Amino acid sequence: MSDNKSVKVGVGVWLYNHNGQILLGKRLSKHGTGTWAPPGGKLEYGETPEQCASRELFEETGVKIPADKIEIFKTTNDFFKDSGEHYITIHCRAFYRDGTAYLIEVKEPDKCETWNWFSTHKMPSPLFLPVVNALKQKSL
Repeated sequence: MSDNKSVKVGVGVWLYNHNGQILLGKRLSKHGTGTWAPPGGKLEYGETPEQCASRELFEETGVKIPADKIEIFKTTNDFFKDSGEHYITIHCRAFYRDGTAYLIEVKEPDKCETWNWFSTHKMPSPLFLPVVNALKQKSL
């Protein structure tokens, strides 16, 4: 369990394709290993959540969506019992209607095993805690 009692800010970007599916990756990093989550990471000093979402999306998948095309749509309070870490997660969404929406790359193979598109009505399991908490809220 972490001795660090600070609350961190995470940003996840729910990328929707032209079929209304969202992009989820199977996590390999020590935080949430084996769970499915959208691209995302920690908010860096001086960044807006939308800038973070744009940066993380590109770093993890190779998809470029400018920050002004990304919007915040949910916030969750996520306490990870196993590690003792506490995050406020800002969930952003972006719409990728380009014909190359299925050409997603695994740009950080040490952190993500694979990327796949899923219907919000048929999500994989297990899901990353911030995703579970977001799904408990009203509609996506």
